Amino acid sequence: MRIVLVGPPGAGKGTQAAYLAKNLSIPHISTGDLFRANISQGTDLGKQARAYMDAGQLVPDEVTIGMAKDRMSQPDAVNGFLLDGFPRNVGQAEALDEMLRSESVKLDAVLDLEVPEDEVVKRIAGRRICRNESAHVFHVTYNPPKTSGVCDECGGELYQRDDDSEETVRTRLEVYHTQTEPIIDYYRAQGLVVTISALGKVTDVTERAMEALKSSDKG
Repeated sequence: MRIVLVGPPGAGKGTQAAYLAKNLSIPHISTGDLFRANISQGTDLGKQARAYMDAGQLVPDEVTIGMAKDRMSQPDAVNGFLLDGFPRNVGQAEALDEMLRSESVKLDAVLDLEVPEDEVVKRIAGRRICRNESAHVFHVTYNPPKTSGVCDECGGELYQRDDDSEETVRTRLEVYHTQTEPIIDYYRAQGLVVTISALGKVTDVTERAMEALKSSDKG
């Protein structure tokens, strides 16, 4: 299967992508991994991306699209893939369609992980991370430490990352609504969108997703 995974920050896309890719025996291709791999390997695209990032600028779509195209051409992605973080906007979605058409293949489904905005804020703003090298992660509601502000594992101080503050989370959500959410309508017009609730246990969400993908594949 060829799948695009979408959803707001805090929807659990990375976690679900890993489980789904394993269950479907296809590679999980994330934008973050693409950037890290290209930059660490010193590819031409990686050098271009680093130059923009070092200058504090957004990496242009054509660089991201180039990285995705190269990754999808690898042998392990011939029979399918799960894209996480790409496409990020309608322009990238159109470029992906063009790429796939050139290979005479198409997407099978766009899996939309739906989470209420207040839950997203609660999930992200509640995270606390250990300052020590272990960087263990806790959550004030879902996985609280035994002693407030103290890591259960090593006794290190727990802190909230700047980009996990409620104000920053709401800004990230606004960016998602403005830039990424429109691709859901773009793909819905193609009859590809499958929406599921991303609330509940991780395993329950994975099971829900697998069932929805099987149904869409039959349909």
